[in-house]
Amino acid sequence: MVDNAQGRSHSAAAIVGIVLGVLALVLSWVPIINNFAAPLAVIGAIFAIVGIVGTVRGKRSGKGLAIAAVIVNVIAFAIVMGTQAMYVAAIDHAANGPSATSKSQDKDSSDKGSSKGDYKDLSAGTEVKLENGLSVKLDSVQGDLKNYDGSKVIGIHVTYVNNGDKEVSYNSFDWKGEDAKGAQETATYYSEGTDELNSGTLAAGGTVSGNIYFKDGTVKALYTSSFLSKSETASWKLS
Repeated sequence: MVDNAQGRSHSAAAIVGIVLGVLALVLSWVPIINNFAAPLAVIGAIFAIVGIVGTVRGKRSGKGLAIAAVIVNVIAFAIVMGTQAMYVAAIDHAANGPSATSKSQDKDSSDKGSSKGDYKDLSAGTEVKLENGLSVKLDSVQGDLKNYDGSKVIGIHVTYVNNGDKEVSYNSFDWKGEDAKGAQETATYYSEGTDELNSGTLAAGGTVSGNIYFKDGTVKALYTSSFLSKSETASWKLS
């Protein structure tokens, strides 16, 4: 394209830069696809800068277009970075499950911690409240159980209360037992087990309780609000 007034053609680099910038800007809001928007914005910015250099030297016209291309590409890149951070945070939150927000103790509980803060090594009878309205409590511990083969088993009784306004899930696999060496295992089979916690969905205002059994030597019960979480949401001492 030729600028008749100056006898100079418009900067092709500036035109390419603005086209790539607009494309990157459009794609920057689309999840997954916006992974391609960042490289487009970088390439577009490079073309735009080349266009600016050409117009400054007087070889081409279209300096304003080139500057606009730089701005559009920078904005597109910034949006990509911002949306990526937002998506990653949302995925992490979904994977880790709702966090604990407070705790409360039964009168006979030995846990004297504050209502907020530390949710590790709690005493039986301590209830932990999650940000989605679910409350989880390890009610009691039974340490004198014997299995069919004579091996010892430790049982815990837990309660879920849904104080939120949406359904929440519960599962015996939310729980693991940890021994003194730090080995963590899921529940074990107990031949005399009764009222065992199953899995299901708890309606708003609902409550469910049940027993879970671990192998002898288990010193902690760990609760995780999501099976994808890398660490427990809360833990209770069993002795």
